Amino acid sequence: ETEVRPKPMVEVGGYPILWHIMKHYAHHGFDDFVICLGYKGEFIKRYFADALALAGNMTIDFATGQVSRDRCEREDWRVTLLETGLDTDIGGRILATREVIGDEPFFMTYGDGVSDVDIDELLAFHRRTGRTATMTAVRPVARFGHMEFDGDLITEFVEKPQMAEGWINGGFFVLEPTVFDYLGSEPDWAGALDRLAADRELDAYRYEGFWQCMDTLRDKNYLNSLWEQGKPPWRTWA
Repeated sequence: ETEVRPKPMVEVGGYPILWHIMKHYAHHGFDDFVICLGYKGEFIKRYFADALALAGNMTIDFATGQVSRDRCEREDWRVTLLETGLDTDIGGRILATREVIGDEPFFMTYGDGVSDVDIDELLAFHRRTGRTATMTAVRPVARFGHMEFDGDLITEFVEKPQMAEGWINGGFFVLEPTVFDYLGSEPDWAGALDRLAADRELDAYRYEGFWQCMDTLRDKNYLNSLWEQGKPPWRTWA
């Protein structure tokens, strides 16, 4: 699919996964977005432009050339679509937002994963610690089922359990504007995280609830199956 569209525009339940992520933030009252464009960024621009231009009913008067619309149900979002380069590292994309974001703390996440993490609790945790950056650490769902044994007898089989050990970067960051100073002249996000950790300026918000990335077709199909069941875990909005 990503040969014809950028990954954030791959659909789950008929909507781009980017839309799901934005709906989750907006549910918690955060609706001013900066989207860092790269590969096939025009696809994302077109999606949002069409969402605005084609919302609701439309009446076209061919005699006068006038177009009128009503019943336009739109998201109450402000979206800045920022060209950040085709091959730019994540760090470079973050640095490109500096003038748009200004001197305020901000959220940052990737465009290919969903979660029901409580954004308000995440922000409160970040404020309590007072450090430069907070990363949501998650335990991913195992790819395969898990078996329990009693000798050679299988006593329990659990389909795709959450991993019992090991935490990974789940995205959903809260960052202070001083994070820009860690990016350097050749911005490298992995290097910035290393430097933040070395300076004891990187906290982990450990979250054991639902989180799922969309790295493969298997992941996409899994997310779609959850959506089709009617109560996808990450759907926090009405």
